[in-house]
Amino acid sequence: MAARKTATAASRKKPAEKSGLNGGITDFDKAAEIKAYSDMLLIRRFEEKAGQLYGMGFIGGFCHLYIGQEAVVTGMQMALKDGDQVITGYRDHGHMLACGMEARGVMAELTGRRDGYSRGKGGSMHMFSKEKNFYGGHGIVGGQVSLGTGLGFANKYRGNDNVALAYFGDGAANQGQVYESFNMAALWKLPVIYIIENNRYAMGTSTARSSAQSNFSLRGNSFGIPGHQVDGMDVRAVHAAAVEAVAHSRSGKGPIILEMLTYRYRGHSMSDPAKYRSKDEVQKMRSEHDPIEQVKARILELKHASEDDLKAIDKKVRDVVADAADFAQNNPEPDASELYTDILL
Repeated sequence: MAARKTATAASRKKPAEKSGLNGGITDFDKAAEIKAYSDMLLIRRFEEKAGQLYGMGFIGGFCHLYIGQEAVVTGMQMALKDGDQVITGYRDHGHMLACGMEARGVMAELTGRRDGYSRGKGGSMHMFSKEKNFYGGHGIVGGQVSLGTGLGFANKYRGNDNVALAYFGDGAANQGQVYESFNMAALWKLPVIYIIENNRYAMGTSTARSSAQSNFSLRGNSFGIPGHQVDGMDVRAVHAAAVEAVAHSRSGKGPIILEMLTYRYRGHSMSDPAKYRSKDEVQKMRSEHDPIEQVKARILELKHASEDDLKAIDKKVRDVVADAADFAQNNPEPDASELYTDILL
């Protein structure tokens, strides 16, 4: 917990300070602040609507919401270029939206409809977009780490300068294939950024009780992979770390680990009542560290926009999400013949 306090304190430094991996932040201009606010708000409102539709029975199966963690994928995505790839686990809707996938297609897939990104057959945990270089959502805990390492290998084999981002959580960080991937990536200096979204609880057990080494940025030490802890609740700190991590991997120096100290407000999934933590703890994070409210406060303080301007952005985002929900509920279900397509024999 001391490490978390240090990272959070670092994020409160003055915006004029130099950005960097070791506690620095990016000095966002007006356009960057507004973009970060809009992008994170889209993820927040989309996930709130997904939770609502799940409760109404329009979404079935598993559904893991990203509420509270929006700064991580938003800050990382702002540092990428066309051609860079993203792969993640099952808490994936935010990553899809950040990559530029359409809210309509994501929501249609959540509700199992024909025009979803996996034609209604993948659901929440299995969506892909080759056009947006998003390689999934994966339901197997930690499985995406090996696949993300493979993306990095493909980049090096082809001789391009693209980097692959492999996101996974603190729970997945204890899986064996993660370390096999670390070894391969370090051995061949693959352009992979491993992003550990440490939201403290994995499925429901505190990292203090489940991990002998709870500083996940150190997990690559035995392979010579550098790692850094980042305040994952401050999009500027995430972006600063992302810029340097991307430069590290893109220049041929190999993999790097970023541990994002973040927090999810909801349960592990929609079926999790999250009784393993107090309401006061969740409320404290919401009131003191919310990633969207931090940006909003800065925008207002610096007079980048007025309250009415921000309300207009919120309305625009809500309209996009409402349109996606209406589209998903009215889109036809897949034809029965789709049962026999896309099957690996």
